[in-house]
Amino acid sequence: MPAGGDAAAAGQAEGPASTAAVGLSLLAVQEGGERAGRDQAAKRRAESVLQELQSLQLALLRDGPDPVALARLAALQSGEEAADPILRDAVAAILLRAKVELARRGWKGGVSGA
Repeated sequence: MPAGGDAAAAGQAEGPASTAAVGLSLLAVQEGGERAGRDQAAKRRAESVLQELQSLQLALLRDGPDPVALARLAALQSGEEAADPILRDAVAAILLRAKVELARRGWKGGVSGA
């Protein structure tokens, strides 16, 4: 019977440890979800900036830059930063290109840092 008592004592000792492990696992899953959400938001923002840059290019071929389009491009400079370092670097490069285009067009509406 001592073996059964030892098993019960071991089970009680594992209880708090296993509860802590479950808690840590849940935190990791939650953090992973937050990271994925940040990456998705950053990707959407980068796609929007690229779309605005393309619109700006087409406008220049037609009749010159549209101040409303420049304002939209400037507004996209701030937003969620990606959790993935590779995606973060890609978004930063796209945003830098947008800043250059805004500066080339003499944008005075301000560009917030990202």
